[in-house]
Amino acid sequence: MFDEDIETIKKQNMNLADEIYILDTTLRDGEQTPGVALTVDDKIQIAQKLDNVGVDKIEVGFPASSKGELISSKQIKSLNLSSTVVGLARSVKNDIDAVLDADLDYIHTFIGTSPLHRDYKLKMSKETTISTAVEAVEYAKDHGLSVEFSAEDATRTERDFLFEIYRDVVDAGADFLDIPDTVGILTPIITRDLITDIKSNFKTPISVHFHNDFGLATANTLTAIECGANQAHVTVNGIGERTGNTSLEEIVVALHSAYGIKLNVDTSQLYSLSEFVGRLTGIKMPVNKPIVGDNAFAHESGIHVHGILNNSSTYEPISPELVGHSRKIVLGKHTGANALKSKLKEYHIDLNDEQFDKVFNQIKALGDKGKCVTDDDLKAIALTELGSARETPIKLKGLGLLCGAIVSPTATVKLEIDGVEKETSDTGVGPVDAALNAIRDLIQDTMDIELEEYNLEAINGGTDALADVFVISSDKEGNKSTGRAINDDIVMASILAVLDSINKLLLIKRSEI
Repeated sequence: MFDEDIETIKKQNMNLADEIYILDTTLRDGEQTPGVALTVDDKIQIAQKLDNVGVDKIEVGFPASSKGELISSKQIKSLNLSSTVVGLARSVKNDIDAVLDADLDYIHTFIGTSPLHRDYKLKMSKETTISTAVEAVEYAKDHGLSVEFSAEDATRTERDFLFEIYRDVVDAGADFLDIPDTVGILTPIITRDLITDIKSNFKTPISVHFHNDFGLATANTLTAIECGANQAHVTVNGIGERTGNTSLEEIVVALHSAYGIKLNVDTSQLYSLSEFVGRLTGIKMPVNKPIVGDNAFAHESGIHVHGILNNSSTYEPISPELVGHSRKIVLGKHTGANALKSKLKEYHIDLNDEQFDKVFNQIKALGDKGKCVTDDDLKAIALTELGSARETPIKLKGLGLLCGAIVSPTATVKLEIDGVEKETSDTGVGPVDAALNAIRDLIQDTMDIELEEYNLEAINGGTDALADVFVISSDKEGNKSTGRAINDDIVMASILAVLDSINKLLLIKRSEI
């Protein structure tokens, strides 16, 4: 589909408001995520981050719910942020007084309106529900507050009753009408019908507060905006009760990139904001989380990487820089030569064709074993190959190990020495020692070596980390050489490192003849 076709569809199917606002409720609904409890200092820091990012309104909490909530709301208000600071309140005088005690100017007040909430939670009639809501709005307005009214569980409320209570709170002075999808049951087509109907009946600006129970919060919020909704309630990383809320970063980027809508939000701070909130809440984002996940701009497939390196738009809808993220070229079994060359160039590592092929094949082999090769792994593998012996008169052709609690560690090693295969077995204090003893037996007619130094390190953490073995060997003439090998098996890495040093010693010996 061409761009002009998309623009035509937009014009035909959208009724965008002149201005669209972002109300972030990370500090209120986001904190209701099970297991999340923010301190006053945490809340202040997040509020400052949100203000720096540029959200229009910050719902800082529920001042009546606890002393800490009241204190944090008051302290955030005292920061004189550019964002409007919002406090939540039930349609109860004491809750509204708590918002006033916090020195806030904007209140988000609510009451349950669905039959489920009226009958089982509030135990109120329709008439009492309406009068309670109206009295709360009037009280808040009489005390100088801007008022946003939510009909909790609006999407399961009878349409005629929903419109009745909205009309009455508007008459009482409500400045914004919020439509909460409290249990996330909306779909885009139902959202379109509901918001279009409300917009045609009310001139008051509309907010939408959608939950993500069916994974549709972002889609439904975008649909609501297409139909004229003026404000979206969001949370950083989409956190919130149960499966969370509409995601701040998803909505902002979609409006920016897919709709061309300019908001006050600085998109380049979205990734750092996500990481910051993730650390304070203890909620780590899935790697495939849109916009801010670790894999949002990660590529492994050779075909994809080739396209990305030529033009990033081939496999990326936006540039990672737009949201302060970064692109990752991941190495594994799907890696192509172009990806590897790009990585080596990035680290200024120059390999000849033979060395490149060896590194490439090793990465592919590791990928086939289920290993994801990190940048540190690659650098170690490539630099090891650069330092390896130019010629290998002695090659490993086979290895067998026998270990256990009731047997002595035994290694069977097969080597090719100048084109002739030899095999033997030996024991040792462990599998590495046994293998090295077997190698000494096989090469004793060629040269006598001593292992002067042996070092083993894991390149990265984890039980599947690659083993990096470095050795120093010497011969009877006093020549010394280093050897290094990288492998996912410690014994194999040790043997290859020793053979590398032996081959170097052998080349020294033969060059002297």
